[in-house]
Amino acid sequence: MKNHIELQFLSEPSDVNYGGKVHGGMMMKWIDQAAFACALQWSQTYCVTVYVGGIRFFHPVHIGHLVKMEARIIYTGKTSMHIAVDAFSKPVGQADFVKNTHCIIVFVAVDDNGQPKAIPSFAPKTEKEIAMHGYAIKLMELRKSIDKEMEPYIV
Repeated sequence: MKNHIELQFLSEPSDVNYGGKVHGGMMMKWIDQAAFACALQWSQTYCVTVYVGGIRFFHPVHIGHLVKMEARIIYTGKTSMHIAVDAFSKPVGQADFVKNTHCIIVFVAVDDNGQPKAIPSFAPKTEKEIAMHGYAIKLMELRKSIDKEMEPYIV
């Protein structure tokens, strides 16, 4: 089963903010779309986003640049998938991509009634997959304390 997906496309004039760069909301949309495609490929069923965290914008994406979104399953629960998404861009014709953005998204697979549905388990094999699996576990622990801090403001 394939645990990653890569999407490539050109940024367009409608993607830009007033500063002339692709706006963060568009980047977040692309990240969500890449992660959804990855989750769907893994689970073979409809999925919903339940968490987006740690999004970091390192470098802007310029209009007309080739954008590459890499999404990768790094951890699975019974029904959930933790997906690392990295966004890269480069001017057309240049060889090297620059990393623009990184984040973790958690999806839950759901059945036709919207109830959580069991998914295949992901077992990391490579050194990088093992490291990313550990990263996901550390982030889950951190989220518990963040959730506790946020609790009074969520309701």
